[in-house]
Amino acid sequence: MTPYEGIFPAIVTPMSPDGKLNEAAFREVMEFNIRAGVGGFWVAGGNGESVLLSDEENMRIAEIASDQNNGRINNIMHVGAPTTERAANLAAHAAKVGAEAICCVPPFFYGQTDEAIVEHYKTVAAAADLPFYVYNLPQSTGVEITVELMQKIQDQVPQLAGLKHSSINFSNVREWEKMGLSCFIGSSMLMVPALSIGAVGCIDGPPCAAPELWVNIWKCWQKGDLQGAMDAQQKASSFTEIMREAGVHSGTKAVLTERLGIDCGSGRLPNPPLTGTRRENILQRVSDLGIGETMSLASGD
Repeated sequence: MTPYEGIFPAIVTPMSPDGKLNEAAFREVMEFNIRAGVGGFWVAGGNGESVLLSDEENMRIAEIASDQNNGRINNIMHVGAPTTERAANLAAHAAKVGAEAICCVPPFFYGQTDEAIVEHYKTVAAAADLPFYVYNLPQSTGVEITVELMQKIQDQVPQLAGLKHSSINFSNVREWEKMGLSCFIGSSMLMVPALSIGAVGCIDGPPCAAPELWVNIWKCWQKGDLQGAMDAQQKASSFTEIMREAGVHSGTKAVLTERLGIDCGSGRLPNPPLTGTRRENILQRVSDLGIGETMSLASGD
């Protein structure tokens, strides 16, 4: 089993033409990333569009991910939901089907006190009794996990192992490291800077479609090749910029469709599709970066 470090792509949820979960494509995407050398996956997170899926769909994703993984790497299954009961049910199911760890955004939509957030996390973490990761995504949840709040969580949630830090408050990466937490930076454009101040790796959507770019960063970093890591980061960041321009959900699925030769669909509405000349332009720019078909990598040949 790989440690919780390095690159953990936030895996997409491929969709069939009728807008339903494409299980075969999900397995192909996972296998492609495993063969590229990732350390694990952030499953059904933001890039997996979990908030646009039903609880039954998210549960099925947990089942597929655990089955396809078969204990080879670490799946961190996102179980965040608007209610504590739903999140706890998703957590219990993830543990039952074999997820290695779980993660969870704080309660969103209705503003909650620190005490309510801690109680939410206590209940969700206890339902699975697996390594637990907080998902700090204030731009979407309206909740900033401050150092003070994280200390309260750490005091009350014994399963707490770390977090995905997607806040613009970059300086807190160092604070999480001092607290003994494993911090994954949530921006794939900041992997090297984050590693330099205590992060253990990166979790983001674009690496799912071009995992080799971030695996290269990690390998260079582990060897102490800082210049190599910085050069690899520059190329990886260029890819992320293209994906952000395209719309990460449909953009990463378009690139995976092109690379793997299996239709991964588009983002689930209201996420807009990537079509026509705009799609062609995005794929051409990705190709110009030297990111092309990888059928041999996907198939293991």
